[in-house]
Amino acid sequence: MHQLKIIQEDPYLKNYERQLINRIEWYQNTKDYIEKHFGTLYNFANAHLTFSFNYDEKNKGWWFREWLPHAHQVFLIGDFNDWNRSSHPLKRGNFGVWEIFLPDVEYKDKLVAGSEVKIHVIADNGALDRIPAYIRETSEDENHNFNGVFSGFNTFKWTDENFRKQKIETPLIYEAHIGMATEKEEVGSYRDFADKILPRIKNLGYNTVQLMAIQEHPYYGSYGYQVSNFFAPSCRFGKPDDLRYLINKAHEMGLAVILDVIHSHSVKNRNEGLIEFDGTSLYFTGHHPEWDSAIFDYAKLEVKRFLASNLRYWMEEFHFDGFRFDGVTSMLYHHHGLTDFTEYHQYFEHVNNDAVIYLQLGNDLIHEINPNIISIAEDMSGMPGICRSVKDGGLGFDYRLAMGIPDFWYNLLENKSDEQWHMGDLYWRLTNRRLNEKNIAYAESHDQAMVGDKTLAFWLMDKEMYTAMEKSQENIIIDRGIALHKMIRLITATLGGEAYLNFMGNEFGHPEWIDFPREGNNWSYHYARRQWSLAENKNLKYEFLLNFDQKLIDFIKKTALLNQKNDYKILEDNENKILVFSKGSHLFAFNFGTESFFDFAIPLKEKGSYKICLSTDDEPFGGFERIDKDLVYKTQKNNDLLIYLPSRTALVFEKK
Repeated sequence: MHQLKIIQEDPYLKNYERQLINRIEWYQNTKDYIEKHFGTLYNFANAHLTFSFNYDEKNKGWWFREWLPHAHQVFLIGDFNDWNRSSHPLKRGNFGVWEIFLPDVEYKDKLVAGSEVKIHVIADNGALDRIPAYIRETSEDENHNFNGVFSGFNTFKWTDENFRKQKIETPLIYEAHIGMATEKEEVGSYRDFADKILPRIKNLGYNTVQLMAIQEHPYYGSYGYQVSNFFAPSCRFGKPDDLRYLINKAHEMGLAVILDVIHSHSVKNRNEGLIEFDGTSLYFTGHHPEWDSAIFDYAKLEVKRFLASNLRYWMEEFHFDGFRFDGVTSMLYHHHGLTDFTEYHQYFEHVNNDAVIYLQLGNDLIHEINPNIISIAEDMSGMPGICRSVKDGGLGFDYRLAMGIPDFWYNLLENKSDEQWHMGDLYWRLTNRRLNEKNIAYAESHDQAMVGDKTLAFWLMDKEMYTAMEKSQENIIIDRGIALHKMIRLITATLGGEAYLNFMGNEFGHPEWIDFPREGNNWSYHYARRQWSLAENKNLKYEFLLNFDQKLIDFIKKTALLNQKNDYKILEDNENKILVFSKGSHLFAFNFGTESFFDFAIPLKEKGSYKICLSTDDEPFGGFERIDKDLVYKTQKNNDLLIYLPSRTALVFEKK
């Protein structure tokens, strides 16, 4: 075998060539086995067309099937049979699959769309009512008890065919949560999000929406990360067709939609989830020590098929354009990433190779179904090859979340004064990533907005946000906070990756934290919402940050800046907190300090003329309008470019 390209580009990986080759061989062996027994990987990922309810056109009726190899008896129960736990037994078939056929002639008027159903499973752990593993819809009553729901036929009419042929070259991602996207103290809905929030996202210029908490989860406060029913959209936000309506409308507006998919673990609840489904561990192999949840057994072919089918299902049934795979670091290592990654050898020790194979299969599958798919890894380890092709020893993701960037900003704001900021360290932190592995840059996401932490705006302005955000008020803390908020987001977007992400509301510096209803806050929704009116109020300074975010996204799109790879640090002045660099045909000058400079000299390699195309000091952005943007700047005889660089201001110059 020729030397892998990833090793050619990073000779430090030469010592781990055998491990990288093993990745390729183990994946290919698994895929060969799948193709031998299922024909294709696509056919392998069709379990949802076998299990739960599927219609038999020839025999005119519904089959219900469930994989329960260690169960003793299984019964289908629900509205249709008055929840009789013995009247509708399933028959055991091959490979631990149980089934029952419900002919239309007998059940057409009994088993109707919206009927609540469960299975009654008798196994070594007792006789229990369970929600089917592949159920496509759920219901929740006033006591927070969940049932499966028979959906019947899918009759939704899609009108998004033209959009689905498009490719998002540079994802500009708006991360959102349906339930808390409303300003009212309640749970928002798919329909409200589609009608009220999508237009906001479109107006801001983002081209991709990342939806959190879609897969059904029994506890609202888990943020959607403790999933119980992997094929069912959360019923607390509406019906499955309401989610389809949202995605179809997003596509009509030119917005791609990404699902935050949870395949790293599952809720340990027995009533709602899959734990001890047939009296044994079945889908799982142990307990996650940090998340208090069940860990999937990726070594089992049936588990790989369950998860791969889940990906195909969300793409084909709901037209999702991509996935953000949550908890990838936890999947990759048997220690779940609960360590510091400081040496190369750590990337190749304690690796869960079965999880690696599943992720390779999953990425192979979704790119086969839709070559324009967006696949994102939430990985904090930095494992080499995450975003390289499988044939090159990689896992096949398109992007990796640059999780170190928000950690860097929050450490800086919490532990260092402005005078201690180091410009060289800042530049290195934002540009230090693996060659030819794309990253999604972000200054903050939902993680930083959670209770117990602070948003960027709150770190910068804290309690002053409650009393000093009127435009008529002067406040140096607010002035500093607004200035740095803009600069942090601009430099993060510019240098941090090949795509960009923002969590909803943070674009205008949404105050406070996120705290879902719980006993400790008297089940209040006050902090589980977004106060959109703050940015719409012309008397408040939140509007300044919103205006800047819109300009930032527009600038990134028009210049195709994130596709440029030739960033170059020109000047680093740690005494005055100034950083100057170039990227593409643009020149960036950041003054994080408190002193303004006239005729500040930027040493360039060649002559040229430059004009300012973006200034954080513009009045609509809460600046002081100290910059003449009509002026054309020309290099001196020694190629120095002399500029006026105000305090706490970033300027972007375009070469003419």
